[in-house]
Amino acid sequence: MAEPAPPQSPKRAFTPQSIAVWGLVALVGAIGWTALALSRGEEVSAAWMVAAALGSYAIAYRFYARFIVNRVLKTDKTRATPAERLDNGVDFHPTDRRVLFGHHFAAVAGAGPLVGPVLAAQMGYLPGTIWIVVGVIFAGAVQDMVTLFFSMRRNGRSLGQMARDEIGPVGGAAALIAVFAIMIILLAVLALVIVNALAHSPWGVFSIAMTIPIALLMGFYLRVLRPGRVTEVSLIGVALLLLAIVAGGWVAESSFADTFTLEPGTLVVWMVAYGFVASVLPVWMLLAPRDYLSTFMKVGTIVLLALGVVIALPTLQMPAVTDFATSGKGPVFAGSLFPFVFITIACGALSGFHSLISSGTTPKMIQKETQIRMVGYGAMLTESFVAIMAMITACIIDPGLYFAVNSPAGVIGTTVESASQAVAGLGFSISPDQLAAAAESVEEATLLSRTGGAPTFALGMSEIFSSVVGGASLKAFWYHFAIMFEALFILTTVDAGTRVGRFMLQDMLGNVYKPFRQISWKPGVWFASAVVVGGWGYFLWVGVHDPLGGINQLFPLFGIANQLLAAVALAVCTTLLVKSGRLKWAWITAVPLAWDAAVTLTASWQKIFSDDPRVGFFQQRAVNQEAIDAGKVLPPAKTMDDMHTIVTNATVDGVLSALFAILIIVVIADAARICWKAIRDPRSVTLHEVPYEKSNLVAPAGLFPTKEEKAELAAAGVEMAGPSTETASRP
Repeated sequence: MAEPAPPQSPKRAFTPQSIAVWGLVALVGAIGWTALALSRGEEVSAAWMVAAALGSYAIAYRFYARFIVNRVLKTDKTRATPAERLDNGVDFHPTDRRVLFGHHFAAVAGAGPLVGPVLAAQMGYLPGTIWIVVGVIFAGAVQDMVTLFFSMRRNGRSLGQMARDEIGPVGGAAALIAVFAIMIILLAVLALVIVNALAHSPWGVFSIAMTIPIALLMGFYLRVLRPGRVTEVSLIGVALLLLAIVAGGWVAESSFADTFTLEPGTLVVWMVAYGFVASVLPVWMLLAPRDYLSTFMKVGTIVLLALGVVIALPTLQMPAVTDFATSGKGPVFAGSLFPFVFITIACGALSGFHSLISSGTTPKMIQKETQIRMVGYGAMLTESFVAIMAMITACIIDPGLYFAVNSPAGVIGTTVESASQAVAGLGFSISPDQLAAAAESVEEATLLSRTGGAPTFALGMSEIFSSVVGGASLKAFWYHFAIMFEALFILTTVDAGTRVGRFMLQDMLGNVYKPFRQISWKPGVWFASAVVVGGWGYFLWVGVHDPLGGINQLFPLFGIANQLLAAVALAVCTTLLVKSGRLKWAWITAVPLAWDAAVTLTASWQKIFSDDPRVGFFQQRAVNQEAIDAGKVLPPAKTMDDMHTIVTNATVDGVLSALFAILIIVVIADAARICWKAIRDPRSVTLHEVPYEKSNLVAPAGLFPTKEEKAELAAAGVEMAGPSTETASRP
């Protein structure tokens, strides 16, 4: 069937009221940026950071994202999506856009937006904030939305398979290998963060465990009991979630506490089992409702945190730009501002992991092409705001406390006295009594060297919330609430990521044995799921039991690997824009690709060849090997065996860094070859886009139906009043 021209969206003339509203939004954002950029030496309110971000997001969503959807991609609301055409109730299932937004946001919003900005704060609040906002508008959200669009047009194919189909066997093979290997590393790292957060925490374990039966109830409620009643099930789910959070505190103080106090090894087993089950069950039963449920807590907490900033008006204690930005000698992580701020802040600005979700679960569940702006671009903007709030939490606490919490013990020692002296050497000051008081205020034995970002986020969050509600008496409660919140935030990424990994592996195996290409083929589902959870589960298990082994060995690759993955996604998107006749618009992904490639390949070069042992893997190997030859043990090693392990880890990380960089260069080079071929002779290239089929579904594109969409829904027999899905089949 020939594909008709997509219907043009009605052009809305600007009214005086709309001009005034958008002018005010732009003014608020501009004032926020001015206050952040020009203030030097005086106090700066964190509220300006909120204003700058929200004003920028609103303008970008309304104008730039709309331009890409309508002018560049030309989404077609009359075209059936894979969810409608291939609906099998397992992996392909048309899902209400509000529920899908929740799933997509929960799946992409992992550790990155919470942890990355906290670590990058050592460079000051300004560089990271600029990258978070500018990066998401022109790179991260564009990558997510465009990848989602092209995957939908290819029956929800995975990123690696799209690369193989559209770029060719050489670049495609390099992409498949790089994407799958990076995927396993990312999932294991995210899982390790969760294990560290939930170990010996009965409150967190109970509350998170309860989200599973609550999600199952919500899934069956929408599917069987009250189909389409999204508002009803949302109210029920939120009420039960709040009850589970409160009950977690009760359980922690009860005789059941021991039952939910789990060792790291036990948590690994439960997480592997959960990851397997979540990846094989129908999406409507567990994955989508659980992610939707988690979104209420995630977005709700971040919104309350933003309101807390506006009410309490905390000031930014961290300088706009610190000396570490140029010296590269920061205690939190080594390396200069370029390229390492852009590697440290991944999720929240630009993240390759997102492209896996955008070409994994989401394209198999979205109802209409026109919903990609809300789901793809909108969810990424929401995650970016999470990153902004994380930056605020890190920058409103005393810089001396920040560096005492985030610096390793090898830098600051193990006592409050040694930490105070070490922090003074960094150019900041905090007394031993202040360090002890900070730990006591959140009922922790110590806050020294609580690296990784999560404790700092919890400290800043407790500072803001306690300023608004409860004062100092509730500071410890808010701190531990934040720790549990972070674990819930990250867990939803692991279950969705495992399912996406299963899709990727099935696509890869389908090139050899065709039945695997049937995504819901039971033997393929079970086998691929077992391989994926077995892969990240192995690295996680070893890492939990060996501080220098397993995923701990690969942890240093996390940031670079994630951004290299983004380069693959942007290369595929640019190739598809050129091949599909959109050459004049290819800059929307080609410019972010050029920037990302420059950043990540520079970082890879430095990690491989730098003569600073804190940066270069091979230099780190050489230093430790020399110490071994001299019979010396260098920190953090405690024994000679540890020294040998560090040498092995540095070698492996250096080799993998080089391998990943080479694979990405191959992908980009092959993509450039195909683009040049398509420009010279458009008829010589083949698009693997599925043929047009007319859609029978009627559904709004955004959160709220427009006047035109309300008329279409009414014509399709949908009552707008009441808690319906606002979705119907055409009569």
